[in-house]
Amino acid sequence: MLRSCSTVVRRRYQPVLLRNLSSTAEVQCEDYDAVIVGGGPAGLALAGALGSSPAVRDSLKISLIEAGDLSKVRDWSPASGAFSNRVSSLTNASQAFLKDIGAWAHVEQERTCPIEDMEVWDGISDARIQFSASDLSLPPDVHGMSRLTENLNLQRSLLRLLADIPSIHVSDKTKVTSIVRQSEEHGGWPLLHLDDGRVLRARLLIGADGFNSPVRNYAKIDSFGWSYDTQAIVATLNHAPRGAFQGPNTTAYQRFLPTGPIAFLPLSPTSSSLVWSTKPALAAAILASEPSVLPRMINAAFRLPDISMRYLHNRILEAEQAGNRLTGDQVREEVAWRESSHAIDAASAYASSHVEEGAIENLGIPPEDSESLPPLVTSTQPGTPASFPLRFNHTESYIGEGLGGRTVLVGDAAHTVHPLAGQGLNLGLADVECLAKHINDAVLNGSDIGTRTVLLPYTQDRYFENHKLMSVFDKLHKLYSTSFEPVVQARSMGLEVLNEFDTLKAAIMMNAGSQPSKNKDMRATVFGLAGSAFEAASGVKKFADVATGAVGGILVKGIQQWSRTQ
Repeated sequence: MLRSCSTVVRRRYQPVLLRNLSSTAEVQCEDYDAVIVGGGPAGLALAGALGSSPAVRDSLKISLIEAGDLSKVRDWSPASGAFSNRVSSLTNASQAFLKDIGAWAHVEQERTCPIEDMEVWDGISDARIQFSASDLSLPPDVHGMSRLTENLNLQRSLLRLLADIPSIHVSDKTKVTSIVRQSEEHGGWPLLHLDDGRVLRARLLIGADGFNSPVRNYAKIDSFGWSYDTQAIVATLNHAPRGAFQGPNTTAYQRFLPTGPIAFLPLSPTSSSLVWSTKPALAAAILASEPSVLPRMINAAFRLPDISMRYLHNRILEAEQAGNRLTGDQVREEVAWRESSHAIDAASAYASSHVEEGAIENLGIPPEDSESLPPLVTSTQPGTPASFPLRFNHTESYIGEGLGGRTVLVGDAAHTVHPLAGQGLNLGLADVECLAKHINDAVLNGSDIGTRTVLLPYTQDRYFENHKLMSVFDKLHKLYSTSFEPVVQARSMGLEVLNEFDTLKAAIMMNAGSQPSKNKDMRATVFGLAGSAFEAASGVKKFADVATGAVGGILVKGIQQWSRTQ
């Protein structure tokens, strides 16, 4: 039944009429308890989490609005062995959440890959740290520290979940043209005007609409941040399977170069994903070159010393500026010459100039340290190389105040982070899990889900946690972007010392979401591991004292000098 917006709001709503004050025209208004703007992973996960709660499903009317065509995601059916270039490493904590809401059952498991080990090293000093899932006491049904999957695989699973929840209204190919606030006498709710002519009135408006969030703009929530002078190259890589004397392709590799980190993430025995953060001009030049250039540069970036990588970068940039781009064969010759100058044996794991497209490697006994480096890339899957700019951005609040009230932000609408730790989507899913819990609690208590009283605990739970991790990622990016020698010495010493403490590394992995739950027993284990690590650390106190006395003053002075320029 149609009614005036000034009538008393009930739990279940019927469409109402909005009268244009400048005319006699009346517009039908649809009332919803919650409207989610954005059909990406965060928005779909939130809709799924709310729909999976019987209390929410039976009490609230919820709508999700997405400007894109979700049928392309719903009907996504790639060829076997072909992978999308946008992937995410889902921690075990994120997987546990997706299992709880019923979405994980719809994920195509054959298109996921566990990450059992990680190799991370400094591109200048070669200081290295290894992480292994074997250091964790994981349940029998949990494999690896995290699991890599394509974003489309996750989104499709969430759409399949929502297809079984008719109480969640999903509208795709629908743009929000404007958001205005209803008059206070009529409730002060947000009114969403859609390009199909509909007007939605939301008790709670949820922004899951990305970095350029219209919901955030409506709520007038300020944000702070900056753009990194960095572009991320992504691609799906082809390579030979690991040999009989090697482990499976379940190790993630990351090398921190001064121009930015390069990461190799396993997808299948013969396919992996690339995320390479580098300078914008270099990214553009490499992607504009013939297809064989990128694989050769990737292999070199994981193997050649920094001085040779800088030489190759300059050669590519100079050739681009001269309008005469290097070919794959020319890059191969340059890499072969650099390998010769560094006395890298052709049979070494650090040699890459010999690799040919489609070549079968790893047939015999592998070179020494072969598992310390990723498989040699033979080619990239057609259409997958791309790039995008990197930035840091964090809103000053996750909830709207005053005239922007009854709004809340999740995921990239609230925060954007450097991908070096692969935690962007995991932070968003943690937001979703937390917000869904508070909405569920509000429904059980009979509270108005759009009030500040209900929403404030969400921002208190998530804001500091997100900002703490985002700050760490930002500082890591800046710390490893310099070749200033005192800084390199300090970070290398820290990395090598940390690598000696397995218990502390296990605690770091568990705190980063490698455990599937966050119960009291798990927290107790973390503190026990940390305590053991600090107890063990006391045994190297003499070493620390000597290091501090010998080089500490030089390092501190150098780092202070460097930090003033950052």
